[in-house]
Amino acid sequence: MDIPFDAAESRPEPPNSLDLNGSHTRKIKLTAPNINLSLDHSEGSILSDDNIDTPDELDINVDDLDTPDEADSFDYTGHDDRPALGESMQEGCASIKEYTAEEEREDNRQWRTVVIGEQEQRIDMKAIEPYKKVISHGGYYGEGINAIIVFAACFLPDSSRADYNYVMENLFLYVISTLELMVAEDYMIVYLNGATPRRKMPGLGWMKKCYQMIDRRLRKNLKSFIIVHPSWFIRTILALTRPFISSKFSSKIKYVSTLAELREMIPMDHVHIPENIVK
Repeated sequence: MDIPFDAAESRPEPPNSLDLNGSHTRKIKLTAPNINLSLDHSEGSILSDDNIDTPDELDINVDDLDTPDEADSFDYTGHDDRPALGESMQEGCASIKEYTAEEEREDNRQWRTVVIGEQEQRIDMKAIEPYKKVISHGGYYGEGINAIIVFAACFLPDSSRADYNYVMENLFLYVISTLELMVAEDYMIVYLNGATPRRKMPGLGWMKKCYQMIDRRLRKNLKSFIIVHPSWFIRTILALTRPFISSKFSSKIKYVSTLAELREMIPMDHVHIPENIVK
């Protein structure tokens, strides 16, 4: 039999021990209240204003909130070889040296831009710095401004260098561009071959390239090519290059065995002879 909901207050207390005498407690059936499960806002609905208690203000005291402190932080005991972000950025900045204005000007001075054969070329002046004495101005001869150009092979780089080809390429551009600046009218070249070991002698390809890159004006205005202290090697090289050069140029080549003989041919007042050649 159904009993009213308020009769539940008169229920006997539940036993706190097992009933070992075989008596049984009477079952009581309760009636649930009526609940409207519709989703509209009608009266009795679970979404009605009577069943939803919305406070006007949400009063939260931030000071009462529990926030984690240093003791509550998670300590990772593993090993991390990666540097912190700040440390890696500092190390990266420290590894990049500041490029000052003076260094920029110095870097610009280490490169020279020249025009050879109507083409713009750049010369690495730092790479050829020890070898710039290979070509020098020896004054003038005869009437006018006929230049004497001195080429000292003993100042050429050693072929055993790892960057030999790179140095020779830039030195070649330097020699050609300097020759164009030194020569105004007719000129002669004095090639000092003395005191030059075999490993410093320029190769056939380099000499051929020099001849081919010389401007037509320079070829025409060259009046004499004097080789001082010629060796069998330089004679062989010139013999091999004859098919690539004109007969007029071949007729300009002269061999001189001693410096005394050279003094009889040209004025030596401004011709610089390296000390090792003099000895």
